[in-house]
Amino acid sequence: MKVLSSTAYVILGMLRLGARTGYDVKGIVDRSTRFFWAASYGQIYPELRRLEEAGLVEGESSPTGGRKRKEHRLTEAGRAELLSWLGAPAQMPELRDENLLKLFFADALPLEQGLEQLRLRRRGHEEFLGLLGEIAARPGEDPPFVDSCSGTASPMRSSTSPGARSRRRGSATLRRRSPRERKARDRH
Repeated sequence: MKVLSSTAYVILGMLRLGARTGYDVKGIVDRSTRFFWAASYGQIYPELRRLEEAGLVEGESSPTGGRKRKEHRLTEAGRAELLSWLGAPAQMPELRDENLLKLFFADALPLEQGLEQLRLRRRGHEEFLGLLGEIAARPGEDPPFVDSCSGTASPMRSSTSPGARSRRRGSATLRRRSPRERKARDRH
């Protein structure tokens, strides 16, 4: 079998949770994993076709109104592939963060410009927290399969989610004065 893409595993996992269409997969991703693993329609639909060709999912035409629509379900092979992937060690992620890269080299900047990079980083954390708050405040219920084991709301909708906690810590850390900033203030 050909090596599957990360998007393929997102789709297999969402189908296991109860998604049936590419539209369902995208909707659930946007309300849950997009903060650490996004997927676009341009990735989802071609990947669904490849998964079907590989025998990992089965699709059935199910038009609604005048729209084409195909519902998918995991095959036994698809379920086995998902479980095999879930049980294997994860690869070390490659983090790419332009703001952190700029902070790494910020000593080349005049002090005030370097400090502005820190303020921008803090603002980014705070904006992300605001976005998580907006998602948590959205009306409506999460689909019942989002967390069917515990019966609780989606982890991404919780203000105590790992993403929210991380951003709050990052924002608080960046509010503290760095030694370079304290030194600059003492000079003035």
